[in-house]
Amino acid sequence: MNNKIGFRIKQTRERKSISQEAMALQMDITQSNYGRLEKNDSRLTVPKVQKIAEILEVSIAYLFNEKTSKSIFQNNNTHAKVYNTDIIESVINADKEHITSLKEEIAYLRQLLKGKS
Repeated sequence: MNNKIGFRIKQTRERKSISQEAMALQMDITQSNYGRLEKNDSRLTVPKVQKIAEILEVSIAYLFNEKTSKSIFQNNNTHAKVYNTDIIESVINADKEHITSLKEEIAYLRQLLKGKS
């Protein structure tokens, strides 16, 4: 299975009896957009993973099925969170790659538009 993170999110959500609609509502997105996040983990961004982990009351490391060897502990008086720095770095790198590919696509589409003018 290529979508390990999305599958783990789905399993956790279902085990906690939380619907996709409820997740989407708390994330301020549509249910169909949320469903796509579970099906295609390349759409997951750091803020989305953080919000999903918060809603599901699990660590980000748990969603990635990782041990928390290198971690950051954050306590903001209402929530205490532990973040695995290796996982955060990998998600950030994936986001950067995605942004680069989107920029390339935009440049290509602009060239197409210039050709039609």
